[in-house]
Amino acid sequence: MRIVLTTLHSKFIHASLALPLLAAYCRHAQRTLLIREYTVHEPKETVLAALLAEQPNVVAFSVYLWNRTATLEMADALVTARPGLRVVLGGPEVSFDGPELFTRHPGISAVVRGEGELPLRALLDAWQHNASPEGIARLNWRDGANVQTGPDGPLLDNLDAIPSPYPLGLVDLSRGLVYLETSRGCPYRCAFCMSALDERVRSYSMPRIRADLQWLMERNVPCIKLVDRTFNYDIKRAREIFRFILENNRGSRFHFEIGAHLLDEATLTLLEQVPADTFQFEIGVQSTLPRTLAAIRRETSLERLETNVRRLRRAGNIHLHLDLIAGLPEEGSASFLQSVDRIMALRPHHLQLEPVKLLPGAPLRRDARALGLRFDPHPPYTVLGTPQLSFEELERLRGISRLLDLTWNAGRLQLFLEQLAVLYGSLSAGLGALEAFWRRRNLFRHPLSQRGLFEACWEFLQSGAGATAGTEPREALARDFLRVERVAPAQAPAFLDLDLTSEEQEQVKEQVRLQSEAIRGQGIKLQHLACVFRCLPGRPLRRTVLLALYLTCPGKPMQTREIYLQQPT
Repeated sequence: MRIVLTTLHSKFIHASLALPLLAAYCRHAQRTLLIREYTVHEPKETVLAALLAEQPNVVAFSVYLWNRTATLEMADALVTARPGLRVVLGGPEVSFDGPELFTRHPGISAVVRGEGELPLRALLDAWQHNASPEGIARLNWRDGANVQTGPDGPLLDNLDAIPSPYPLGLVDLSRGLVYLETSRGCPYRCAFCMSALDERVRSYSMPRIRADLQWLMERNVPCIKLVDRTFNYDIKRAREIFRFILENNRGSRFHFEIGAHLLDEATLTLLEQVPADTFQFEIGVQSTLPRTLAAIRRETSLERLETNVRRLRRAGNIHLHLDLIAGLPEEGSASFLQSVDRIMALRPHHLQLEPVKLLPGAPLRRDARALGLRFDPHPPYTVLGTPQLSFEELERLRGISRLLDLTWNAGRLQLFLEQLAVLYGSLSAGLGALEAFWRRRNLFRHPLSQRGLFEACWEFLQSGAGATAGTEPREALARDFLRVERVAPAQAPAFLDLDLTSEEQEQVKEQVRLQSEAIRGQGIKLQHLACVFRCLPGRPLRRTVLLALYLTCPGKPMQTREIYLQQPT
């Protein structure tokens, strides 16, 4: 029997973890298991031809928010092109569908509900022996004109029973990003999350975890993303894994989803020893409104979370990605924007603002009508209105989210945002004004170049509160621009002051000569731009020439240096 395990990713860089784990668990001497991964952007005909070229008896799809529609279309095409082919669906996006899914898509042979290892192996065993899959837990299957529903059943108790897919060669290491799980489930019951349905947290054994990590680190996998819902649910376990990585890592980077409020003193002290650019933490705050946290059953101590994030931020060695979710019960626009200000005060490297998605099976989806939550009935099931938030207000919050992605989260315009907060009394108010300008100008419709982004911010300053605010906002914009964009003087944007005196021009020439001599023979190209500033943060309030140096070398990112040439008083 030839079985193709497949999925459609949203991006090529993504790699599946579910398929290798299923392939490892379902191995059998009398069947061939193939893993084939594609993206939703590839032509349907190309993927269809590739799958059929494998001459499969069974094609099993892993189905998610981003690929549900494309997967169902592919399933229909497969059985039309090759009658008798068996198609199996599994994954979170189909686990809560009923018999109507089989009615709408007559080619589907079976659907796995929830965790897939046990039901898929049992199904393949039955088909291999020409038997009915009668009685297999967490499986729906087509039985002639009828659809049979298997009973609910236990999850795999011993995760170590799944052979590691890495030494078996089942995981693609060529994409730069590899997923690893060390546990399943979550101790929390957040209403918007599928993990609210898990009965308990199950962990792989520590020897298995160490073996998988060691195997990946020895092969210098660039990025290892741990998919555990709350990696540090057991702080001693998390600390042991952190320590093992620090003792054995050869240059890989690691991404963890953690509960910041769970970090204790011993773990924080250990984390301060992490080399820079090695760990990234994703921390779900979701809301700072107590009644919203209570409504979604999210147990956390915001004070402890903030204290620990500040300490991590002071250490400066771990990239911090924090999340807020818009459209949760009981939270309106004003309170959500207060959450934005409160979390941005922690200065995370990245703040993600996302509207809540009412996922099939999640408690929030089940209670949506009672809570007055309106959502798109199609993937990704985004909230479209609540008793506290109109669609228009949600759109404004989405616009602010996009502006944060263009500015703070992209590592640019940070000084400008600080001035925006001063101008409007808070960062959220400033972002709200900027979002309104962006919307009036239809700037959300098309992507902007980096320079176009800065020029749009300059137009905003000229048209709004910045028009009478003095030089600080313009100079903040100029300073941010010099840090990220190399430009010739003749093409400099209007917010840069290039009007140097003859004495200043001579100072610039001398500094450029000295810097050029320092890098001579190193294969580095030096370019520069000199601008006048009068209120640089942390420097005396007087006329200063900032000389921006741009150093480029083939195969390496551009480096930017700054030299201050201040005139004598």
